[in-house]
Amino acid sequence: MQPTQHRNGPFIHPAAAWLPLRPGLHAPRWEARWLPRTLRSNFRGTMAKGRGAESASSTGLLQPSLLQQDELRHAKKESKEKLSVCSKLCYAVGGAPYQITGCALGFFLQIYLLDVAQLDPFYASIILFVGRAWDAITDPMVGFFISKTPWSRLGRLMPWIIFSTPFAVISYFLIWFVPDLSSGQVMWYLLFYCMFQTLVTCFHVPYSALTMFISREQSERDSATAYRMTVEVLGTVLGTAIQGQIVGQVDTPCIQDSRLFGVTNSSVAMEEVNITRDAGSLTDTRNAYMIAAGVIGGIYILCAIVLFLGVREKRDASELQSDEPISFFRGLKLVMKHGAYIKLIAGFLFTSLAFMLLEGNFALFCTYTLGFRNEFQNILLAIMLSATLSIPLWQWFLMRFGKKTAVYVGISSAIPFLIMVVVLDSNLIVTYVVAIAAGISVAAAFLLPWSMLPDVIDDFNLQHPDSRGHEAIFFSFYVFFTKFASGVSLGISTLSLDFAGYKTRGCSQPEEVKFTLKMLVSAAPVGLILLGLLLFKLYPIDEDRRRENKKALQDLREEENSSDSDSTELASIV
Repeated sequence: MQPTQHRNGPFIHPAAAWLPLRPGLHAPRWEARWLPRTLRSNFRGTMAKGRGAESASSTGLLQPSLLQQDELRHAKKESKEKLSVCSKLCYAVGGAPYQITGCALGFFLQIYLLDVAQLDPFYASIILFVGRAWDAITDPMVGFFISKTPWSRLGRLMPWIIFSTPFAVISYFLIWFVPDLSSGQVMWYLLFYCMFQTLVTCFHVPYSALTMFISREQSERDSATAYRMTVEVLGTVLGTAIQGQIVGQVDTPCIQDSRLFGVTNSSVAMEEVNITRDAGSLTDTRNAYMIAAGVIGGIYILCAIVLFLGVREKRDASELQSDEPISFFRGLKLVMKHGAYIKLIAGFLFTSLAFMLLEGNFALFCTYTLGFRNEFQNILLAIMLSATLSIPLWQWFLMRFGKKTAVYVGISSAIPFLIMVVVLDSNLIVTYVVAIAAGISVAAAFLLPWSMLPDVIDDFNLQHPDSRGHEAIFFSFYVFFTKFASGVSLGISTLSLDFAGYKTRGCSQPEEVKFTLKMLVSAAPVGLILLGLLLFKLYPIDEDRRRENKKALQDLREEENSSDSDSTELASIV
């Protein structure tokens, strides 16, 4: 008799199914799981028809007590695995630091480098590009090092979160500090920006992976993820509000000097500013940025403490998978060959770039093109509040009308408002209306990728049933491409302002700069949105295919559950 391989297990000999069980009421899980289905069904049929009277009589006497004890043990196990609301809230709070700091940097770093740190736009573009590109590279690097980290008394992921937090807060604060250096400011900001991106990745990557280690019950992990997404959305609003309202309380002084605008070279313009103006005029503005950084840093530390004290990392939850994992590079090759994934990330890459251009340049656009120097922080807050409140709307819409329809309606709805804000004359009410409408579309643009990526993973699992465990590759490389492209877009947009003749600390800007800002917040995003929507036409997973995949996966799960149920029943009978 030749050895055979069960579809869910290692090579075993068929006769191994009849090896004696270990003493106790229940069969070991691996012994019950690897029993061939034909042997299980024949054995149950024999017992049901009354063959083997002695065994049947023994089973009739023992089975009720065995089943009752098994049900009690199962109920105790479920109650033990169930996460409390407090644990879920503590876990969710850990997602706030990444969103708060990301929002503050995304909306305010560009205008800070140009008008407060007074860097040349060319060097500011280098800092923004290199920082975002480095952020993209550190994600897979940190993930690789975490996978090689041994377990400790605190766990495998929690030490990364705890020990990176103080250094991340220090580097974040130093980003918003203007050093008293005659030269070397560019290296200062480049160093601490890249350092912070590395340290916040050391926090966020293990925190994201922590989902799989807080419970072995899928329903509990899904519930904790829902708590997390709610807190992260609120974190974006909190980051915009803290940074915007603290900085907005101070009037940033500008220079009304006609000689400044007669100079074509921006570096020469900087020398004129340094000669004719005292840097002390920016002291209040610089202090406001540092106060905001201190408040956000305090929230960062508080969230890390709550996460550490309220969440327990469970090692046994990671040992449930008995299959040997496939190598990283082989899995990456399979993922990158999956057509639905490539088309999805290509479409969302362009639409995400559109909204990142809007995010990075909207403060400058409000200040110089629209003339709302003292209102831009409130306009940004209106965008984020609108996005937060409209997320339930889009969740209902995609469930009612389908995800591809939600993509077309949600993202394209921003186009008329983006055109309106540059075509109509400057008007504060119109600007707020456009901000609210843009926020509704922003919610769709950033919610839908995380809703559609699981559909792609399900489709991949059905096409490659023997290759599992690649979820991290799907998500991490979507984040990698998005971050890298955002760095390119921010670098190019800031560089284009330099070519247009941007004047640091000017109360007004040349017409070329105003025109460039209009292109960066209107024409370029509209073009990218249209290109992204065109690519979505090629996306193959519609609602019919999604339902078919869901049914096929459900059938597979029912078959696996039936197999586990048969094993439990056989163990009880024996």
